[in-house]
Amino acid sequence: MTITDLPRSTRSAGSPATPPRGIALSDSATVAEGTIDVVGPLEPGSDEILTPQALEFLALLHDQFADARCELLLTRQRRTREIADGADPDFLPVTRPVRDDPSWRVAGSAGAPGLADRRVEITGPTDPKMTINALNSDAKVWLADAEDAQSPTWSNVITGQRALRDAIRGDLTFEAPSSDGGRTPGKQYALRTSELTEMPTIVFRPRGWHLFESHLAYTGTDGSTQPASGSLVDFGLYFFHNARELIERGRGPYFYLPKLEGHREARLWNEVFELAQDALGIPRGTVRATVLIETLPAAFEMEEILYELREHCAGLNAGRWDYLFSVIKCFRNRGDSYVLPDRAQVTMTAPFMRAYTELLVATCHRRGAHAIGGMSAFIPDRRNPEVTEQAFAKVRADKEREAGDGFDGSWVAHPDLIPIAREAFDAVLGSAENQVERLRDDVTVGQAELLDVASARREGATITEEGLRTNISVGVRYIASWLRGAGAAALDSLMEDAATAEISRSQVWQWMHSGTVTADGVTITRTLCDAMLREFLQSTPRTRGDRLDEAAAIFREVAMGDEFPPFLTTSAYARYF
Repeated sequence: MTITDLPRSTRSAGSPATPPRGIALSDSATVAEGTIDVVGPLEPGSDEILTPQALEFLALLHDQFADARCELLLTRQRRTREIADGADPDFLPVTRPVRDDPSWRVAGSAGAPGLADRRVEITGPTDPKMTINALNSDAKVWLADAEDAQSPTWSNVITGQRALRDAIRGDLTFEAPSSDGGRTPGKQYALRTSELTEMPTIVFRPRGWHLFESHLAYTGTDGSTQPASGSLVDFGLYFFHNARELIERGRGPYFYLPKLEGHREARLWNEVFELAQDALGIPRGTVRATVLIETLPAAFEMEEILYELREHCAGLNAGRWDYLFSVIKCFRNRGDSYVLPDRAQVTMTAPFMRAYTELLVATCHRRGAHAIGGMSAFIPDRRNPEVTEQAFAKVRADKEREAGDGFDGSWVAHPDLIPIAREAFDAVLGSAENQVERLRDDVTVGQAELLDVASARREGATITEEGLRTNISVGVRYIASWLRGAGAAALDSLMEDAATAEISRSQVWQWMHSGTVTADGVTITRTLCDAMLREFLQSTPRTRGDRLDEAAAIFREVAMGDEFPPFLTTSAYARYF
């Protein structure tokens, strides 16, 4: 059985060829015909990552998949416009045979060392300090994040790849900058062990299909040149440098796949995995991927996404914050019934959010896949016991709900939260590694439940002036942090990343363009938003290099303009990176 709405790629693999500058290609693979050129500055350590062989591998990936990526991004844009204009997403009739066939299963964690028990996963960017802290933690898995939690500066891209390469080999160390101008050394960081099997399992998250890497240029056989794909660059460099080493050290090349909007995008990733494994002489099925279901269209294609990746699939993750952003983006022009309340008042118990997560668990377990829970944004403050206790209580409730609903594990953003999450899952799992065998046959979720956005406001949740001010404050401060190179920012006792910043700016845009009235009877207008933005800038203490003015200019563009930019990050990246 195959999904028939779009045929799989029929591009010829080409004639047998010798391996290009050290890449072990199989006889059926093809050498790169295009080229990847470095057009950004040579960051320290670039020569160790951007080797001729690695660039050849990136060129091979772009030869095969750059055109298909662009076609799928155009399909995304059309689909998003159709939903915004009134077409409701639904389960696909053409793929119903796949959903109705009870016989197929995904690879899951079988034959994937380190992936069977995922009860606590810590997330964070891939800079050396965070890499060491994550791998020294007691989490079962580290989501090594080159996406939402990492600002994609060229320095961060190269430094992150070097940190991962060295950590996998047990060689990573880091010295923090001196706090007294160099009179005494900075704090030293080192891995507690060099044995990869004694660390949290690394699952690497590359950038999404929509992001590009402007510091590398791909020139195709027709002579045209374009920025390289951020997805293919991140995946390709990590896989090229580490896949064999991971296998030899008792782990494997494992990935989180972000921002997918449907099974055709999953199919493209599957083809990338097949080519990459063939090119390096690694058996197909060695790669394992967990897909984040963090867009509204993908929620209607969970089963098909699993099917397309079944040979390489470990599970699905409930990416709650990007999912909320996607809901707002899709329904931004659809009227008051699609307007969400203050971000802080949209909880995972809202009926439309609960429908999404319960469907995810039921779908995963029916197909032998892990269901991984999402991120609770609350974080402790070691200087404020009251804030810490509140964070612990909220995270505990969140993880107990997920474990009780059947999830096999969940995310945390801070090492102090690992024991909280582990306790919640230990209480349900006991000595079992997961609860994949727990089928949620009681779950019945259809189109109506997934699209019941109005349910978020039926139980008293409101839109307030304070919520508007918070969105403006968080949005601007996060963008400023991102411009300074930090993609994960602790703001107001919450861990903010690109996903939560997207919610903040998209809510402002939707409220403003919908003429939303707050609970106090104030109409949200551009004039009001602009006044609040100016007030924020005037009242916020400034520091040298804070980049708040640039951040405010970006926020005006992405949150207060006439048009709705699809992604904050692409707008800001094009201008500053």
